[in-house]
Amino acid sequence: MKQPLALRVVLHALAILVAVIILAPILWLLLVSVSTTTHLTTLPFEWIPENLNFDNYAKLTTLEPNSRGEMFLYAMRNTALVAFGATAIALCAAVPAAWSFSRSKGGQSNLLYVVVATYMLPPVALIVPLFAFLNGLGLLNTKTGLMLVDCSIVLPFTTWLLKSNFDNISHEIEEAAFVDGASMLTVLRSVTLPMAKPALATVVLFSILLVWDEFFYAFILTNDDRSQTLTVAIANLASGRVSDYGLLATAGILTALPPLIIGILLQRALVSGLAQGGVKG
Repeated sequence: MKQPLALRVVLHALAILVAVIILAPILWLLLVSVSTTTHLTTLPFEWIPENLNFDNYAKLTTLEPNSRGEMFLYAMRNTALVAFGATAIALCAAVPAAWSFSRSKGGQSNLLYVVVATYMLPPVALIVPLFAFLNGLGLLNTKTGLMLVDCSIVLPFTTWLLKSNFDNISHEIEEAAFVDGASMLTVLRSVTLPMAKPALATVVLFSILLVWDEFFYAFILTNDDRSQTLTVAIANLASGRVSDYGLLATAGILTALPPLIIGILLQRALVSGLAQGGVKG
């Protein structure tokens, strides 16, 4: 049934409004990142600079000893390692947990609500025991320790989302594999997971984004360039009596690029995985 013209106009206008609201801060960051300090402090203010200045990008991508570029690039490396490492660890635990919750009968599946409840706890409520735990293991100020801590953020979410998607996969297919003599691990690896690829892609993307933007744990549990992440590095750029807003904007743009690229690559799987997980659960 064709929609009325007035309704289509309203829908397109709302879509354009949402796009403007989302893209306006990004466009502002781009303009600030290629503007000089003089241009940013000149009144009346000009939105578009006459000469584009890419010095800030050079500062943050040049690996010179004891430079801001070295600190930023090390932080980006650390963030990538922690984000992908925490996501991998969480997936290894979340896949069998979500599958068992999905296939269990009776009250066992109610334990999932306990798992999700841990996701609702504020980070400040967990930081003292986590700090003591990492200190006891000698993992303070290490990327490995930060990976383990970030799993407390990622694991409940990944378990819940995967369980919702596993609920929509036909049990009969798995039962047929069991009848043919397949083991539980074989069924999970060869039958269930291939059918849940969109959900896995969705979980990977959201897990990476959650860890990529995490600040509180990274700020408390790290103290130098060996393991500091991008959020802490950007906060350090903003510290001091005078902030270089052009440099901060440039750091924001460079920090957003890797998740943006991953999101574009996983776009189709993301939409499909969210749709499947929203059918029931």
